[in-house]
Amino acid sequence: MSKKKKIEPLTGEELLQKVKELENSSREEKAKACGYSTQTKNGLERVNIMKFQNALIDAADILPAGKQGPGRGGRNASYRISVQSNGNLLIGAAYTKQMELAAGDEFLITLGRKHIKLKQVDLEEEGDDE
Repeated sequence: MSKKKKIEPLTGEELLQKVKELENSSREEKAKACGYSTQTKNGLERVNIMKFQNALIDAADILPAGKQGPGRGGRNASYRISVQSNGNLLIGAAYTKQMELAAGDEFLITLGRKHIKLKQVDLEEEGDDE
């Protein structure tokens, strides 16, 4: 009875490169191809998606500055937003990070005929009104 040699799962740059090569494959197929599957005692193949995704996150953290890997960074700022079904406008994290905004920062809203302007309220300006 011969035992199968266990293949070490890909990590780091090798993992990112393999995932890029398999961009049109399913998540399960990518995980299998990168070594994130095992055989159960019954001979069934089990794909470990969680370990695969964690390895992708770890691999993305080791990329050189300016490059982003899978699962990191979210969407790029498009400088366009849509009104949500509840009537709200949501300004995403990409914009707040770019402007170095913090929770609780306040803005004045100016409505124009076809635009909305937000002007950040400085704490010093608020104190001048007294």
